[in-house]
Amino acid sequence: MFEFKTKTKQLAIALTVVGVILWVVGFALNGSSSHDAGHGHEEAHAEESHDAYPGEAHADMIESSHQSADHDNHAHDDHADETHDYPGEAHASMIESTYESDNVDAEHGHDAHAEHGHDTHAEHGHDAHAEHAAHQIANRPWSAIYVAAIFFLGLGLGQLFFLGIQYVAQAGWSAGLLRLMEAQSFAIVVPLIVIAIIAFLGFGHVHHMFHWMVEGIHIKGHENYDAIIAGKRGFLNPTFFTIRILVYIGGWIWAAKMLRKYSLLSDSGDGAAMWKKNRGIAAAFTVFYAVTSSTSAWDLIMSIDTHWFSTLFGWYTFAGMFVSSFAALILLTLYLKGQGHMEWINENHLHDLGKFMFAFSVFWTYLWFSQFVLIWYANIPEEVTYYMQRFEQYKVPFFTMLSLNFILPVLAVLSRPAKRVPGTVVMAAIFVLVGHYMDHYVMIMPGTVGDHYGFGLLELGPILFFAGLYIYVVLSSVAKAPLMHKNHPMLTESKNFHQ
Repeated sequence: MFEFKTKTKQLAIALTVVGVILWVVGFALNGSSSHDAGHGHEEAHAEESHDAYPGEAHADMIESSHQSADHDNHAHDDHADETHDYPGEAHASMIESTYESDNVDAEHGHDAHAEHGHDTHAEHGHDAHAEHAAHQIANRPWSAIYVAAIFFLGLGLGQLFFLGIQYVAQAGWSAGLLRLMEAQSFAIVVPLIVIAIIAFLGFGHVHHMFHWMVEGIHIKGHENYDAIIAGKRGFLNPTFFTIRILVYIGGWIWAAKMLRKYSLLSDSGDGAAMWKKNRGIAAAFTVFYAVTSSTSAWDLIMSIDTHWFSTLFGWYTFAGMFVSSFAALILLTLYLKGQGHMEWINENHLHDLGKFMFAFSVFWTYLWFSQFVLIWYANIPEEVTYYMQRFEQYKVPFFTMLSLNFILPVLAVLSRPAKRVPGTVVMAAIFVLVGHYMDHYVMIMPGTVGDHYGFGLLELGPILFFAGLYIYVVLSSVAKAPLMHKNHPMLTESKNFHQ
Protein backbone atom coordinates (compact mmCIF):
# COMPACT_ATOMS: atom_id res chain seq x y z
CA MET A 1 0.00 0.00 0.00
CA PHE A 2 1.30 3.43 -0.92
CA GLU A 3 2.44 5.72 1.89
CA PHE A 4 2.18 9.48 1.47
CA LYS A 5 5.53 10.38 3.00
CA THR A 6 6.14 13.50 5.07
CA LYS A 7 8.69 14.93 2.64
CA THR A 8 6.23 14.68 -0.24
CA LYS A 9 3.53 16.31 1.87
CA GLN A 10 5.91 19.13 2.76
CA LEU A 11 6.76 19.61 -0.90
CA ALA A 12 3.08 19.83 -1.85
CA ILE A 13 2.36 22.29 0.96
CA ALA A 14 5.44 24.36 0.09
CA LEU A 15 4.36 24.61 -3.55
CA THR A 16 0.90 25.76 -2.46
CA VAL A 17 2.24 28.39 -0.04
CA VAL A 18 4.86 29.70 -2.47
CA GLY A 19 2.20 29.90 -5.15
CA VAL A 20 -0.05 32.02 -2.95
CA ILE A 21 2.84 34.34 -2.02
CA LEU A 22 3.89 34.83 -5.64
CA TRP A 23 0.34 35.60 -6.71
CA VAL A 24 -0.21 38.08 -3.88
CA VAL A 25 3.08 39.87 -4.66
CA GLY A 26 2.19 39.93 -8.34
CA PHE A 27 -1.27 41.22 -7.51
CA ALA A 28 0.23 44.12 -5.54
CA LEU A 29 2.67 45.00 -8.30
CA ASN A 30 -0.05 44.75 -10.93
CA GLY A 31 -2.23 47.13 -8.91
CA SER A 32 0.26 49.96 -9.34
CA SER A 33 0.38 49.30 -13.08
CA SER A 34 -3.40 49.47 -13.21
CA HIS A 35 -3.43 52.89 -11.53
CA ASP A 36 -0.88 54.23 -14.02
CA ALA A 37 -2.78 52.97 -17.06
CA GLY A 38 -4.31 56.38 -17.76
CA HIS A 39 -0.98 58.24 -17.92
CA GLY A 40 0.35 57.27 -21.30
CA HIS A 41 0.56 53.50 -21.25
CA GLU A 42 -2.70 53.19 -23.10
CA GLU A 43 -1.58 55.71 -25.72
CA ALA A 44 1.13 53.32 -26.89
CA HIS A 45 -1.51 50.69 -27.50
CA ALA A 46 -4.40 52.86 -28.68
CA GLU A 47 -4.20 51.76 -32.31
CA GLU A 48 -3.37 48.14 -31.43
CA SER A 49 -6.46 47.52 -29.30
CA HIS A 50 -9.13 45.46 -31.05
CA ASP A 51 -12.01 45.71 -28.61
CA ALA A 52 -13.99 48.33 -26.73
CA TYR A 53 -14.37 45.89 -23.87
CA PRO A 54 -12.55 42.62 -23.08
CA GLY A 55 -13.24 40.04 -25.75
CA GLU A 56 -15.36 42.35 -27.91
CA ALA A 57 -13.28 42.84 -31.04
CA HIS A 58 -16.41 42.72 -33.19
CA ALA A 59 -17.90 45.69 -31.36
CA ASP A 60 -14.80 47.74 -32.22
CA MET A 61 -15.15 46.81 -35.88
CA ILE A 62 -18.74 47.98 -35.86
CA GLU A 63 -17.71 51.24 -34.21
CA SER A 64 -14.95 51.76 -36.78
CA SER A 65 -17.40 51.29 -39.62
CA HIS A 66 -19.76 53.77 -37.99
CA GLN A 67 -16.98 56.32 -37.63
CA SER A 68 -16.13 55.83 -41.30
CA ALA A 69 -19.75 56.41 -42.24
CA ASP A 70 -19.80 59.56 -40.10
CA HIS A 71 -16.70 60.85 -41.89
CA ASP A 72 -18.45 60.45 -45.22
CA ASN A 73 -21.45 62.37 -43.87
CA HIS A 74 -19.25 65.34 -43.02
CA ALA A 75 -18.22 65.48 -46.65
CA HIS A 76 -21.65 64.62 -48.09
CA ASP A 77 -24.43 66.20 -46.04
CA ASP A 78 -27.16 64.53 -48.13
CA HIS A 79 -26.50 61.29 -46.19
CA ALA A 80 -26.78 62.79 -42.70
CA ASP A 81 -30.13 61.13 -41.97
CA GLU A 82 -28.68 57.66 -42.57
CA THR A 83 -25.86 58.27 -40.11
CA HIS A 84 -28.32 59.26 -37.40
CA ASP A 85 -29.68 55.71 -37.43
CA TYR A 86 -26.41 54.27 -36.05
CA PRO A 87 -25.72 54.17 -32.31
CA GLY A 88 -23.23 56.75 -31.07
CA GLU A 89 -23.66 59.06 -34.06
CA ALA A 90 -25.62 61.89 -32.44
CA HIS A 91 -22.97 64.43 -33.43
CA ALA A 92 -23.78 63.78 -37.10
CA SER A 93 -27.36 64.92 -36.49
CA MET A 94 -26.09 68.00 -34.65
CA ILE A 95 -23.95 68.86 -37.66
CA GLU A 96 -26.98 68.61 -39.93
CA SER A 97 -29.17 70.85 -37.77
CA THR A 98 -26.41 73.45 -37.51
CA TYR A 99 -26.06 73.42 -41.25
CA GLU A 100 -29.78 73.98 -41.83
CA SER A 101 -30.21 76.69 -39.18
CA ASP A 102 -27.62 79.05 -40.58
CA ASN A 103 -27.74 79.33 -44.38
CA VAL A 104 -25.53 82.39 -44.50
CA ASP A 105 -22.58 80.90 -42.61
CA ALA A 106 -23.41 77.26 -43.30
CA GLU A 107 -20.02 76.22 -44.56
CA HIS A 108 -18.14 78.03 -41.82
CA GLY A 109 -20.48 76.70 -39.11
CA HIS A 110 -20.26 73.16 -40.42
CA ASP A 111 -16.45 73.21 -40.40
CA ALA A 112 -16.28 74.70 -36.91
CA HIS A 113 -18.76 72.22 -35.50
CA ALA A 114 -17.06 69.31 -37.23
CA GLU A 115 -13.74 70.30 -35.71
CA HIS A 116 -15.32 70.64 -32.27
CA GLY A 117 -17.09 67.29 -32.66
CA HIS A 118 -13.85 65.63 -33.68
CA ASP A 119 -12.02 67.01 -30.65
CA THR A 120 -14.82 65.97 -28.29
CA HIS A 121 -14.99 62.50 -29.81
CA ALA A 122 -11.18 62.10 -29.63
CA GLU A 123 -11.12 63.13 -26.00
CA HIS A 124 -14.00 60.78 -25.17
CA GLY A 125 -12.29 57.96 -27.06
CA HIS A 126 -9.05 58.58 -25.19
CA ASP A 127 -10.84 58.45 -21.83
CA ALA A 128 -12.69 55.28 -22.81
CA HIS A 129 -9.46 53.62 -23.91
CA ALA A 130 -7.71 54.63 -20.69
CA GLU A 131 -10.51 53.08 -18.64
CA HIS A 132 -10.46 49.98 -20.83
CA ALA A 133 -6.68 49.59 -20.48
CA ALA A 134 -6.97 49.93 -16.71
CA HIS A 135 -9.66 47.23 -16.65
CA GLN A 136 -7.53 44.89 -18.74
CA ILE A 137 -4.49 45.34 -16.51
CA ALA A 138 -6.64 44.86 -13.39
CA ASN A 139 -8.06 41.67 -14.92
CA ARG A 140 -4.67 39.99 -15.23
CA PRO A 141 -4.37 38.55 -11.66
CA TRP A 142 -7.86 37.08 -11.85
CA SER A 143 -7.32 35.79 -15.38
CA ALA A 144 -4.04 34.12 -14.39
CA ILE A 145 -5.57 32.16 -11.53
CA TYR A 146 -8.63 31.42 -13.69
CA VAL A 147 -6.48 29.88 -16.45
CA ALA A 148 -4.67 27.66 -13.93
CA ALA A 149 -7.96 26.64 -12.27
CA ILE A 150 -9.54 25.63 -15.61
CA PHE A 151 -6.41 23.69 -16.58
CA PHE A 152 -6.19 21.71 -13.33
CA LEU A 153 -9.95 21.13 -13.38
CA GLY A 154 -9.43 19.36 -16.70
CA LEU A 155 -6.81 17.00 -15.20
CA GLY A 156 -9.40 15.65 -12.78
CA LEU A 157 -12.54 16.00 -14.86
CA GLY A 158 -11.07 14.15 -17.83
CA GLN A 159 -10.18 11.18 -15.64
CA LEU A 160 -13.60 11.26 -13.93
CA PHE A 161 -15.17 10.83 -17.34
CA PHE A 162 -12.68 8.11 -18.30
CA LEU A 163 -13.39 6.33 -15.00
CA GLY A 164 -17.08 6.31 -15.84
CA ILE A 165 -16.35 4.91 -19.29
CA GLN A 166 -14.47 1.96 -17.76
CA TYR A 167 -17.65 0.84 -15.99
CA VAL A 168 -20.01 1.57 -18.86
CA ALA A 169 -17.79 -0.26 -21.36
CA GLN A 170 -17.13 -3.07 -18.86
CA ALA A 171 -13.41 -2.69 -19.53
CA GLY A 172 -11.10 -5.16 -17.85
CA TRP A 173 -7.61 -4.02 -18.86
CA SER A 174 -7.86 -0.90 -16.69
CA ALA A 175 -8.99 -2.53 -13.42
CA GLY A 176 -5.52 -2.08 -11.96
CA LEU A 177 -5.58 1.66 -12.70
CA LEU A 178 -9.03 2.55 -11.35
CA ARG A 179 -7.77 3.74 -7.96
CA LEU A 180 -5.53 6.28 -9.68
CA MET A 181 -8.44 7.54 -11.77
CA GLU A 182 -10.53 7.87 -8.60
CA ALA A 183 -7.76 9.86 -6.94
CA GLN A 184 -7.47 12.23 -9.90
CA SER A 185 -11.24 12.66 -9.96
CA PHE A 186 -11.24 14.12 -6.44
CA ALA A 187 -8.81 16.83 -7.59
CA ILE A 188 -11.71 18.71 -9.24
CA VAL A 189 -13.02 20.10 -5.93
CA VAL A 190 -10.58 22.97 -5.32
CA PRO A 191 -10.47 24.24 -8.94
CA LEU A 192 -14.27 24.17 -9.08
CA ILE A 193 -14.54 26.28 -5.93
CA VAL A 194 -11.99 28.80 -7.21
CA ILE A 195 -13.69 29.02 -10.62
CA ALA A 196 -17.08 29.61 -9.00
CA ILE A 197 -15.70 32.33 -6.70
CA ILE A 198 -14.01 34.17 -9.57
CA ALA A 199 -17.11 33.92 -11.76
CA PHE A 200 -19.39 35.20 -8.99
CA LEU A 201 -17.01 38.08 -8.20
CA GLY A 202 -17.72 39.31 -11.71
CA PHE A 203 -21.31 40.02 -10.67
CA GLY A 204 -19.94 42.43 -8.07
CA HIS A 205 -17.64 44.06 -10.67
CA VAL A 206 -14.53 43.07 -8.69
CA HIS A 207 -13.08 42.26 -12.09
CA HIS A 208 -14.26 42.73 -15.69
CA MET A 209 -13.40 39.37 -17.22
CA PHE A 210 -16.95 38.67 -18.41
CA HIS A 211 -18.24 41.55 -20.51
CA TRP A 212 -21.83 40.27 -20.37
CA MET A 213 -21.80 41.05 -16.63
CA VAL A 214 -21.28 44.80 -17.24
CA GLU A 215 -23.99 46.93 -15.67
CA GLY A 216 -26.76 47.93 -18.09
CA ILE A 217 -25.36 45.80 -20.94
CA HIS A 218 -28.84 44.47 -21.75
CA ILE A 219 -30.85 47.65 -21.06
CA LYS A 220 -31.77 49.54 -24.20
CA GLY A 221 -30.82 53.19 -23.89
CA HIS A 222 -28.11 52.56 -21.30
CA GLU A 223 -24.65 53.80 -22.23
CA ASN A 224 -23.31 50.23 -21.97
CA TYR A 225 -26.12 48.68 -24.03
CA ASP A 226 -25.03 45.97 -26.46
CA ALA A 227 -27.71 44.58 -28.76
CA ILE A 228 -25.89 41.31 -29.44
CA ILE A 229 -25.31 40.54 -25.77
CA ALA A 230 -28.84 41.64 -24.91
CA GLY A 231 -30.09 39.02 -27.37
CA LYS A 232 -28.27 36.34 -25.35
CA ARG A 233 -29.74 37.49 -22.04
CA GLY A 234 -32.00 34.46 -21.81
CA PHE A 235 -28.92 32.26 -21.36
CA LEU A 236 -26.33 34.70 -20.00
CA ASN A 237 -28.03 36.14 -16.94
CA PRO A 238 -26.88 35.96 -13.29
CA THR A 239 -29.65 33.66 -12.04
CA PHE A 240 -29.43 31.01 -14.76
CA PHE A 241 -25.62 31.21 -14.83
CA THR A 242 -25.45 30.61 -11.07
CA ILE A 243 -27.83 27.66 -11.31
CA ARG A 244 -25.72 26.05 -14.03
CA ILE A 245 -22.49 26.50 -12.07
CA LEU A 246 -24.06 24.87 -9.00
CA VAL A 247 -25.38 22.02 -11.16
CA TYR A 248 -21.90 21.39 -12.56
CA ILE A 249 -20.32 21.39 -9.11
CA GLY A 250 -23.01 19.20 -7.60
CA GLY A 251 -23.20 16.68 -10.44
CA TRP A 252 -19.48 16.22 -10.97
CA ILE A 253 -18.56 15.97 -7.29
CA TRP A 254 -21.48 13.60 -6.67
CA ALA A 255 -20.21 11.26 -9.39
CA ALA A 256 -16.63 11.32 -8.07
CA LYS A 257 -17.81 10.65 -4.52
CA MET A 258 -20.21 7.82 -5.37
CA LEU A 259 -17.82 5.99 -7.69
CA ARG A 260 -15.18 6.15 -4.97
CA LYS A 261 -17.62 5.07 -2.26
CA TYR A 262 -18.70 1.84 -3.95
CA SER A 263 -15.17 1.15 -5.09
CA LEU A 264 -13.99 1.11 -1.46
CA LEU A 265 -16.98 -0.96 -0.35
CA SER A 266 -16.06 -3.62 -2.89
CA ASP A 267 -12.83 -4.28 -0.96
CA SER A 268 -14.79 -5.66 1.98
CA GLY A 269 -18.00 -6.81 0.30
CA ASP A 270 -19.44 -8.30 -2.85
CA GLY A 271 -17.18 -6.91 -5.58
CA ALA A 272 -19.52 -7.86 -8.43
CA ALA A 273 -22.53 -6.19 -6.76
CA MET A 274 -20.59 -2.97 -6.07
CA TRP A 275 -19.28 -3.01 -9.64
CA LYS A 276 -22.85 -3.14 -10.96
CA LYS A 277 -23.84 -0.17 -8.76
CA ASN A 278 -20.91 1.81 -10.09
CA ARG A 279 -21.88 0.89 -13.63
CA GLY A 280 -25.33 2.41 -13.06
CA ILE A 281 -23.81 5.58 -11.56
CA ALA A 282 -21.30 5.80 -14.39
CA ALA A 283 -24.03 5.43 -17.02
CA ALA A 284 -25.98 8.33 -15.51
CA PHE A 285 -22.85 10.45 -15.18
CA THR A 286 -21.66 9.93 -18.76
CA VAL A 287 -25.01 11.16 -20.06
CA PHE A 288 -24.88 14.11 -17.66
CA TYR A 289 -21.32 14.92 -18.70
CA ALA A 290 -22.18 14.65 -22.38
CA VAL A 291 -24.34 17.73 -21.88
CA THR A 292 -22.41 19.64 -19.20
CA SER A 293 -19.01 19.25 -20.88
CA SER A 294 -20.27 21.57 -23.65
CA THR A 295 -22.44 23.93 -21.59
CA SER A 296 -19.67 24.40 -19.01
CA ALA A 297 -17.23 25.27 -21.81
CA TRP A 298 -19.71 27.87 -23.08
CA ASP A 299 -20.21 29.32 -19.61
CA LEU A 300 -16.68 29.27 -18.22
CA ILE A 301 -14.62 30.09 -21.32
CA MET A 302 -16.60 31.02 -24.45
CA SER A 303 -18.77 33.59 -22.64
CA ILE A 304 -15.63 35.66 -22.07
CA ASP A 305 -15.70 36.48 -25.81
CA THR A 306 -19.43 37.12 -25.70
CA HIS A 307 -19.97 38.21 -29.30
CA TRP A 308 -18.15 35.17 -30.66
CA PHE A 309 -19.40 31.61 -30.72
CA SER A 310 -18.43 28.26 -32.18
CA THR A 311 -20.52 25.11 -32.42
CA LEU A 312 -17.34 23.03 -32.00
CA PHE A 313 -16.12 24.78 -28.88
CA GLY A 314 -17.55 22.28 -26.38
CA TRP A 315 -15.91 19.34 -28.13
CA TYR A 316 -12.68 21.25 -28.53
CA THR A 317 -12.47 22.09 -24.82
CA PHE A 318 -13.39 18.53 -23.85
CA ALA A 319 -10.64 17.08 -26.07
CA GLY A 320 -8.03 19.33 -24.47
CA MET A 321 -9.07 18.40 -20.94
CA PHE A 322 -9.28 14.69 -21.80
CA VAL A 323 -5.80 14.39 -23.32
CA SER A 324 -4.28 16.46 -20.48
CA SER A 325 -5.78 14.07 -17.94
CA PHE A 326 -4.12 11.12 -19.70
CA ALA A 327 -0.77 12.88 -19.52
CA ALA A 328 -1.26 13.39 -15.76
CA LEU A 329 -2.32 9.74 -15.32
CA ILE A 330 0.81 8.56 -17.12
CA LEU A 331 3.06 10.63 -14.85
CA LEU A 332 1.23 9.43 -11.74
CA THR A 333 1.41 5.77 -12.82
CA LEU A 334 5.12 5.90 -13.59
CA TYR A 335 5.81 7.77 -10.33
CA LEU A 336 4.16 4.99 -8.33
CA LYS A 337 5.93 2.34 -10.40
CA GLY A 338 9.19 4.08 -9.61
CA GLN A 339 8.33 3.90 -5.90
CA GLY A 340 8.01 0.13 -6.16
CA HIS A 341 4.21 -0.09 -6.33
CA MET A 342 1.73 -1.38 -8.91
CA GLU A 343 3.85 -4.29 -10.05
CA TRP A 344 0.84 -5.57 -12.04
CA ILE A 345 1.12 -2.61 -14.44
CA ASN A 346 3.25 -3.69 -17.41
CA GLU A 347 4.39 -2.20 -20.68
CA ASN A 348 1.07 -3.14 -22.29
CA HIS A 349 -0.83 -0.88 -19.89
CA LEU A 350 1.68 1.89 -20.54
CA HIS A 351 1.27 1.32 -24.27
CA ASP A 352 -2.50 1.76 -24.02
CA LEU A 353 -2.17 4.94 -21.96
CA GLY A 354 0.29 6.32 -24.50
CA LYS A 355 -2.06 5.28 -27.30
CA PHE A 356 -4.94 7.19 -25.71
CA MET A 357 -2.77 10.27 -25.27
CA PHE A 358 -1.59 10.05 -28.88
CA ALA A 359 -5.10 9.46 -30.25
CA PHE A 360 -6.68 12.36 -28.42
CA SER A 361 -3.80 14.68 -29.35
CA VAL A 362 -4.71 13.95 -32.96
CA PHE A 363 -8.41 14.33 -32.17
CA TRP A 364 -7.79 17.71 -30.48
CA THR A 365 -5.81 18.87 -33.52
CA TYR A 366 -8.60 17.76 -35.85
CA LEU A 367 -11.12 19.83 -33.86
CA TRP A 368 -8.74 22.80 -33.67
CA PHE A 369 -8.24 22.78 -37.43
CA SER A 370 -11.94 22.22 -38.17
CA GLN A 371 -12.95 25.16 -36.00
CA PHE A 372 -10.22 27.40 -37.37
CA VAL A 373 -10.45 26.68 -41.10
CA LEU A 374 -14.24 27.07 -41.34
CA ILE A 375 -14.18 30.41 -39.53
CA TRP A 376 -11.15 31.72 -41.39
CA TYR A 377 -12.43 30.64 -44.81
CA ALA A 378 -15.90 32.13 -44.27
CA ASN A 379 -14.26 35.39 -43.14
CA ILE A 380 -17.38 36.60 -41.30
CA PRO A 381 -16.48 39.58 -39.05
CA GLU A 382 -18.46 38.23 -36.08
CA GLU A 383 -16.34 35.07 -36.12
CA VAL A 384 -12.95 35.77 -37.68
CA THR A 385 -12.04 38.54 -35.19
CA TYR A 386 -11.50 35.81 -32.58
CA TYR A 387 -8.52 34.50 -34.55
CA MET A 388 -7.37 37.89 -35.79
CA GLN A 389 -6.72 39.03 -32.23
CA ARG A 390 -4.81 35.85 -31.44
CA PHE A 391 -2.73 36.03 -34.62
CA GLU A 392 -1.82 39.67 -34.09
CA GLN A 393 -1.38 39.87 -30.31
CA TYR A 394 -0.67 36.24 -29.29
CA LYS A 395 1.24 34.90 -32.27
CA VAL A 396 4.12 33.32 -30.31
CA PRO A 397 2.06 31.54 -27.59
CA PHE A 398 -0.58 30.60 -30.18
CA PHE A 399 1.75 28.72 -32.52
CA THR A 400 3.94 27.39 -29.69
CA MET A 401 0.80 25.88 -28.15
CA LEU A 402 -0.10 24.23 -31.45
CA SER A 403 3.36 22.69 -31.77
CA LEU A 404 3.40 21.37 -28.21
CA ASN A 405 -0.06 19.86 -28.49
CA PHE A 406 0.30 18.13 -31.84
CA ILE A 407 3.68 18.07 -33.55
CA LEU A 408 5.90 17.13 -30.61
CA PRO A 409 3.66 14.48 -28.96
CA VAL A 410 2.95 12.82 -32.30
CA LEU A 411 6.63 12.67 -33.21
CA ALA A 412 7.49 11.32 -29.75
CA VAL A 413 4.95 8.48 -29.47
CA LEU A 414 3.91 7.77 -33.04
CA SER A 415 5.53 4.34 -33.20
CA ARG A 416 4.48 1.30 -31.18
CA PRO A 417 7.89 0.81 -29.48
CA ALA A 418 8.00 4.47 -28.36
CA LYS A 419 4.76 4.04 -26.41
CA ARG A 420 6.45 1.33 -24.34
CA VAL A 421 9.47 3.41 -23.30
CA PRO A 422 8.74 5.28 -20.02
CA GLY A 423 11.15 8.13 -20.74
CA THR A 424 9.64 8.85 -24.16
CA VAL A 425 6.08 8.71 -22.87
CA VAL A 426 6.96 11.03 -19.96
CA MET A 427 8.49 13.54 -22.38
CA ALA A 428 5.36 13.48 -24.55
CA ALA A 429 3.16 13.86 -21.45
CA ILE A 430 5.09 16.97 -20.38
CA PHE A 431 4.68 18.44 -23.88
CA VAL A 432 0.93 17.84 -23.64
CA LEU A 433 0.56 19.37 -20.17
CA VAL A 434 2.53 22.51 -21.02
CA GLY A 435 0.81 22.81 -24.39
CA HIS A 436 -2.71 22.57 -23.00
CA TYR A 437 -1.99 25.05 -20.23
CA MET A 438 -0.98 27.42 -23.04
CA ASP A 439 -4.12 26.45 -24.95
CA HIS A 440 -6.30 27.61 -22.04
CA TYR A 441 -4.10 30.69 -21.70
CA VAL A 442 -4.72 31.62 -25.35
CA MET A 443 -8.45 30.89 -24.99
CA ILE A 444 -8.92 33.13 -21.93
CA MET A 445 -6.32 35.91 -21.88
CA PRO A 446 -7.12 37.72 -25.17
CA GLY A 447 -10.70 38.36 -24.08
CA THR A 448 -9.79 39.49 -20.56
CA VAL A 449 -6.45 41.33 -20.73
CA GLY A 450 -6.00 41.99 -24.47
CA ASP A 451 -2.40 42.91 -25.24
CA HIS A 452 -1.58 43.47 -21.55
CA TYR A 453 -0.52 39.87 -21.09
CA GLY A 454 2.72 38.25 -19.98
CA PHE A 455 4.11 35.43 -17.91
CA GLY A 456 5.46 36.32 -14.48
CA LEU A 457 4.62 36.03 -10.82
CA LEU A 458 0.90 36.32 -11.50
CA GLU A 459 0.92 33.30 -13.81
CA LEU A 460 3.57 31.20 -12.03
CA GLY A 461 1.93 31.59 -8.61
CA PRO A 462 -1.42 29.93 -9.51
CA ILE A 463 0.38 27.09 -11.32
CA LEU A 464 2.41 26.29 -8.20
CA PHE A 465 -0.65 26.76 -5.97
CA PHE A 466 -2.83 24.29 -7.88
CA ALA A 467 0.08 21.91 -8.52
CA GLY A 468 0.72 21.68 -4.78
CA LEU A 469 -2.95 21.08 -4.00
CA TYR A 470 -3.25 18.58 -6.86
CA ILE A 471 -0.30 16.55 -5.56
CA TYR A 472 -1.62 16.65 -2.01
CA VAL A 473 -5.20 15.67 -2.87
CA VAL A 474 -4.27 12.93 -5.35
CA LEU A 475 -1.55 11.28 -3.28
CA SER A 476 -3.63 11.53 -0.10
CA SER A 477 -6.43 9.71 -1.86
CA VAL A 478 -4.05 7.08 -3.24
CA ALA A 479 -2.66 6.45 0.26
CA LYS A 480 -6.09 5.88 1.85
CA ALA A 481 -6.90 2.64 0.02
CA PRO A 482 -5.13 -0.32 -1.61
CA LEU A 483 -3.90 0.46 -5.10
CA MET A 484 -5.67 -2.63 -6.41
CA HIS A 485 -9.36 -3.41 -5.90
CA LYS A 486 -9.47 -6.54 -3.78
CA ASN A 487 -12.71 -7.94 -5.20
CA HIS A 488 -12.99 -6.37 -8.63
CA PRO A 489 -14.56 -8.94 -10.99
CA MET A 490 -11.99 -8.29 -13.74
CA LEU A 491 -8.71 -8.35 -11.81
CA THR A 492 -7.41 -11.41 -13.61
CA GLU A 493 -8.00 -9.85 -17.01
CA SER A 494 -6.11 -6.69 -15.96
CA LYS A 495 -3.13 -8.58 -14.47
CA ASN A 496 -2.77 -10.74 -17.56
CA PHE A 497 -3.35 -7.95 -20.04
CA HIS A 498 -1.14 -8.18 -23.12
CA GLN A 499 -1.19 -7.11 -26.76
